[in-house]
Amino acid sequence: MSALVLVVDDVPANVKLLEVKLTNEYYDVVTAKDGFEAISQAKQHKPDLILLDVMMPGMDGFETCRKMKEDPDISHIPVVMVTALSDIADRVRGLEAGADDFVTKPINDIALFARVKSLLRIKVLLDELRMRDKTSLQMGVLAEGQNTFTQDVSGSSILVIDDDVVQLKRLTERLAQDYKVEGVSKPEGANSIAANGNFDLIIVSTQLADTDGLRLASHFKSQEETRNIPILMLVDEDDSRAMLKGLEFGVNDYIIMPVDYNEMAARVKTQIRRKKYQDALKSNYQQTISRAITDNLTGLYNRHYLNAHLDNLVRQALNNNKPLSLIILDVDHFKSVNDTYGHDIGDQVLKQIADMVIKSIRSADLGARLGGEEFVVLMPETDSQQASDAAERIRKMVESTPIKVAHEVGQINKTVSIGVAFLNEMGDSGQGLLKRADEALYKAKNGGRNKVVSAISE
Repeated sequence: MSALVLVVDDVPANVKLLEVKLTNEYYDVVTAKDGFEAISQAKQHKPDLILLDVMMPGMDGFETCRKMKEDPDISHIPVVMVTALSDIADRVRGLEAGADDFVTKPINDIALFARVKSLLRIKVLLDELRMRDKTSLQMGVLAEGQNTFTQDVSGSSILVIDDDVVQLKRLTERLAQDYKVEGVSKPEGANSIAANGNFDLIIVSTQLADTDGLRLASHFKSQEETRNIPILMLVDEDDSRAMLKGLEFGVNDYIIMPVDYNEMAARVKTQIRRKKYQDALKSNYQQTISRAITDNLTGLYNRHYLNAHLDNLVRQALNNNKPLSLIILDVDHFKSVNDTYGHDIGDQVLKQIADMVIKSIRSADLGARLGGEEFVVLMPETDSQQASDAAERIRKMVESTPIKVAHEVGQINKTVSIGVAFLNEMGDSGQGLLKRADEALYKAKNGGRNKVVSAISE
């Protein structure tokens, strides 16, 4: 994943070392020599991640981080503090200032990049939600408001899973001072509880006796009901494999055992604040958007919203030198459905195909109904191969899924033809992207239908 990282350190040699490491991993880098310049650079460049040194003259890293998190314009950007300090009290101070994590000098490259990739995955989703928020404001269907990471999160709900009954009791008692907490000592029942509990955070021990804690956490991240709930792992201080593996598949953070309760409190607050921020962005457009920018039949975004959002995404992708792909699909021989069964059955077919599209794409992607039996999927930070693979998943799902209809035939089988296009260099436009995808769709239909054609390969 290409991303822009802001490196902040008053020692040029430290800056150069991190810059080389990041560049070798294909990240873009901007730098700052102190806290004041860091805030200025963050506001100007809107980096995807900030690596912030703690010990700096004038304004140290703690104060710099605090000021960043108080600014709604940049508060969503993840901050990893880089420090020679290893005392828990210093980590807690940084976390309370809003930092997402600490990296201790000398830097372990594997741990650093595992953390960077984990935070960037979250940032992609937040960026897409913020972009949708901006689009809604521009269209005049949403009132402007402020969302930051400084809101009070007391009273939030936490699920703690640990079969060490003594440790579970201590954890739940400490967390219960500020949150609603449910403790589970039998992991086999945790899936059902998590799916139905409307939790803001799940804490899972990796030291379970008869259950693989990592596998349990992975299950939560793969299920629709729980995939958006942040997860904290309880990890033994010597189990670096569990730490890195968890971050790799989507665990948000970890707490070293034996647990320092002040550090736990800070990390819990950080994760819940991020979830609340994400939830607020989602609710902003969910509450009022449907009247103006969604399709009444399918619940997807309509063409009006698609056009506005596409232009925003194209500008962002070109400015940040990041990929953007677009998929357009058409239901094959759809007219015959209306002619044979009536328009009400045709509507049922369109609604179910729209549902299949939504199930096949990521939460950061945007699905829209272009009109009639045509649908579009916008895929930020997605290259041509990834987009083609996603299109093929959609095609196969539609082909293999019978559509149930309120007619004596019971079900109808349909297929779709799909065109894929990828954003070109500077000077490209949203309409140009849409046109190339449409041309690829035309070739798919003329080539026998029920296939995917990429404009890139033509």
